[in-house]
Amino acid sequence: MLNLVLITVILLLTIFGFYLGRSRSKKLVERIRDLHSMPGYYGLYVALWCGIPALVIAGCWLSMESSVVMKLVVSTLSPETRSLPVDRLALVINDIQNIASGSIIIKEPAEEIARAAESYNRLKTISSASLLVVSLSLMLAGLGLGLKFITPRLRARNKVEGATKVLMVLCSTIAIFTTIGIVLSVLFEAIRFFKLIPMSDFLFGLKWSPQMAIRPGQVGASGSFGVIPLLVGTLLISFVAMLVAVPIGLMSAIYMSEYAAPKFRALVKPMLEILAGIPTVVYGFFAALVVAPFLKEKGAWIGLTVDSGSALAVGIVMGIMIIPFVSSLTDDVLNAVPQSLRDGSYGLGATQSETIVRVLLQAALPGIVASILLAVSRAIGETMIVVMAAGLTANLTANPLESVTTVTVQIVTLLVGDQEFDSPKTLAAFALGLVLFVLTLILNIIALYVVRKYRQQYD
Repeated sequence: MLNLVLITVILLLTIFGFYLGRSRSKKLVERIRDLHSMPGYYGLYVALWCGIPALVIAGCWLSMESSVVMKLVVSTLSPETRSLPVDRLALVINDIQNIASGSIIIKEPAEEIARAAESYNRLKTISSASLLVVSLSLMLAGLGLGLKFITPRLRARNKVEGATKVLMVLCSTIAIFTTIGIVLSVLFEAIRFFKLIPMSDFLFGLKWSPQMAIRPGQVGASGSFGVIPLLVGTLLISFVAMLVAVPIGLMSAIYMSEYAAPKFRALVKPMLEILAGIPTVVYGFFAALVVAPFLKEKGAWIGLTVDSGSALAVGIVMGIMIIPFVSSLTDDVLNAVPQSLRDGSYGLGATQSETIVRVLLQAALPGIVASILLAVSRAIGETMIVVMAAGLTANLTANPLESVTTVTVQIVTLLVGDQEFDSPKTLAAFALGLVLFVLTLILNIIALYVVRKYRQQYD
């Protein structure tokens, strides 16, 4: 509750500082032109002085608050409790936090645990109140300094833009290090897996059965980790999805860009893009309850055997889902082609269809290829639809009527429930994640290469 009050106070005082700084800059001169910057920049200057120090202190404080408070609480426990092994002491700390937060209600908890929970809540309250006081003091001090520094010759715009640049660099750095952290976390666990299972068996194996034998002669625990069947299933479903998404997406984009009336385009394009906002779990239900039974029934009617978790059913629904990725991006790319190219083509006697095929599509080819490869990456990384509608058996087949499984399905299957991250079965999920990352990275590199090559050729 106090943290919500803190956020509200910081927001309100920052807004107040903005209006106060802008008003003060106007009062210093008779004409606005006598100021170095526009009054709004002076308001932003004061707002930065008011808000940034408080936000920095609040962020650092909240990041360390729980650990500091828990250390103080642990120091009040009995020597016998503090001398417990690390794992058992962690359980005690977890009980204290659960009782303090009210997530677990125990009628008669141990007296020491109950006192520790009360102490934890009391210290948290004191910490939150202290943070509120410190932040408020910093904001008032920053407000005073910001107003004091305002003069007609103050380069407020330069300082605000400099602070904005620093903020952008900081956000970019955080994004880069976050990406590096994700990649390294997957890579290190994958290396642990490859120490247990040879990389050649993983990359070139034709059988996927991650159940490891606990005892000699155990049935159904072959422990085969060949990724080829999973890659084939993933690519097969993605191929079916692209057969649905690319033609429909391209044709709809061409129609909306070149043929549709403005009112019709303004109505249809948002409706088409709604497909991208539907939760994937809804698509999963649609594939499992409607499309798969329909294909199985129609296949039996013409004498074909269609599995319930066939690649065809999953691919069709996934293709419907990624139609907006192709249509929306292609429509934007086609609209970005200069009108002079259309006029020149019409001036040479070309029809509208000839202009589209021979001029617009070639000019927009880099963007179209990028949109298609982005849709392929989306299809390869899709999880919920294939988890709900695809099979769990790793079949090495190119028949879309048969049941297949994908890399994402197996990652989910391997990490469901409580797992020990020291067995090849669990670590295989990280190896699969690394393969998926490399696959999508290759697609993105290909997209960049195609865009640069054809853009240079067009220029």
